[in-house]
Amino acid sequence: MRWRVAFAGLLLAVAPDVGRAQTPSPNGVRTLSPPGTSKAEGAWSLGARAGDFVFVAGMPGIDAMTNTMVTDPAGQIRQAFLNAKTIAQSEGAALQDCVKLTVYLSDLNRFADMVDQVQSELWGKSPYTAHHG
Repeated sequence: MRWRVAFAGLLLAVAPDVGRAQTPSPNGVRTLSPPGTSKAEGAWSLGARAGDFVFVAGMPGIDAMTNTMVTDPAGQIRQAFLNAKTIAQSEGAALQDCVKLTVYLSDLNRFADMVDQVQSELWGKSPYTAHHG
């Protein structure tokens, strides 16, 4: 049986927008698709910037270099967080700027400890972000 771990987005507070090449919507919203991330399929984007906030879409554990899902569950979790980190960094933010994090797990009992371990490694010391999952 192949286990899937799902990761849902981040909301980050960031520094004021210094201007990017993409033309924003009439309300100032810009979609994000920085180098080093997988390509969004369908009618959605990897993230969006609205004013001083960056919204990162749900990130699966896909390795952008190979465009394939990482095979082991802990690796999927790590890759999902790294994918979100790449989008955050493209806007001058860090994981520590995260205001809200939502994580969906296919099996809470099996994967919750893995998420906690990877999050503590990538975020560093507490305090950690508000968490919903």
